[in-house]
Amino acid sequence: MKPSIPKGTRDFSPSEMTGRNFIFNTIRKVYEKFGFQQIETPSMEMLSTLEGKYGEEGDKLLFRILNSGPVVEQIKEKNGDVKMSDITEKGLRYDLTVPFARYVVMHQNEITFPFKRYQIQPVWRADRPQKGRYREFYQCDADVIGTNSLLNEMELIQIIDEVFSTLGIQVTIKVNNRKLLYGLVESIEATEHFQKIVIIIDKIDKIGEEKVLEELASLGLNEKQLEKMRSAFSASNTTNDINLGILDDLVIGSETGKKGVDEIKNVLRHFGAYYWVKPDSSHQYFNVKNLLQLDLSLARGLNYYTGMIFEVKVNDERSKFTSSVLGGGRYDDLTGIFGLPNVSGVGISFGVDRIYDVMEECGLLTDGITATSSTQILFVNFGGEEERVSLNYLQKIRAEGIASELYPDNTKMKKQMSYADDKKIPYVAIIGSDELEKNLITVKFMKTGEQKSITIEELISIIK
Repeated sequence: MKPSIPKGTRDFSPSEMTGRNFIFNTIRKVYEKFGFQQIETPSMEMLSTLEGKYGEEGDKLLFRILNSGPVVEQIKEKNGDVKMSDITEKGLRYDLTVPFARYVVMHQNEITFPFKRYQIQPVWRADRPQKGRYREFYQCDADVIGTNSLLNEMELIQIIDEVFSTLGIQVTIKVNNRKLLYGLVESIEATEHFQKIVIIIDKIDKIGEEKVLEELASLGLNEKQLEKMRSAFSASNTTNDINLGILDDLVIGSETGKKGVDEIKNVLRHFGAYYWVKPDSSHQYFNVKNLLQLDLSLARGLNYYTGMIFEVKVNDERSKFTSSVLGGGRYDDLTGIFGLPNVSGVGISFGVDRIYDVMEECGLLTDGITATSSTQILFVNFGGEEERVSLNYLQKIRAEGIASELYPDNTKMKKQMSYADDKKIPYVAIIGSDELEKNLITVKFMKTGEQKSITIEELISIIK
């Protein structure tokens, strides 16, 4: 049998895992610095939890799990009178946000609100595999639930900026507001198509503005309505100094739209001289290293978003990657579906698999990153007393938190040194009869080829 894995999934070798863990740990440290606590939820959820939360397109991408037991025989017995629940009632999670809402409702009496949680786990989507799009991939989510405060949106922007700055990737942090989008649709009197319009707009990066306008026209929008949509997309092309009057004009007659404009103002004014607010000495601004951009074509296709929405695109000259590497937004009543109404939340999700691909493309997964989590020193095995002393030294070195190994076999020196070379181990310890007599260790520095005889204490000091 020829071994294979399902399309859209991947194996990860040790060198790849060190790079991935570097990304995971970077995100984790930033989350914890901002006061988020970690949880985990099961890989599978009840389909009643998942279905209807991601829109029509999202539901098509759910991986459904066949019921256990003799399902085929039971279906035959029903003579064709079969319901979907007879075949499947569970599915692999599509994202981490809906399971989190379910978790909050089930554990509401144990949680201190506002609740700041982060979650780093895989999700599954029955998507068509292509570059940057997988069927199994990791998400790193952070959500705050139980508060309407826009301070949370501001913190999430700071988290996004700090993570990508630490990873060394230049990005554009795009923001918009679902209320503003609703106001735009309400102003052209097309609210009955709002959810479909959002899904179409969400495809603008994939199919372009003209194709989006064509699809909107197929819904029945006339030229006047389309022209207003076109003017909104055009305003998004500016990265600075968008005139607030443009936004006011886009949502004329919509109270919901006006709230969306106000929310955008209140969030962005905290980040300095972006857009409409001039810096002054009476206001404290947050500094961000990456470009922060209001993008009126940003829609986020998922049904549950209700306020500020986020997306991050790579704008690094070293990368040709075009897909988003982060998404998120405000959801006002996701827990209401599970019986806990009026609990607002907001969150973001880093796409680690895409971030890894970008870092690889940009040459950011250096030996320095892999070295932090791999073996630092290898002891050559000569057998006998030399092996016993090497094991004793290993205990002392590992007690200091240093990753170290003793080659398992007493074999040719050349083979042991090749092992160290292949694994990019920076130091090799040699203990022969001379070293035993002098109570020293001969250390070879693999990068330079230099050798010196030192004590165990000096060795620990050099490596640390």
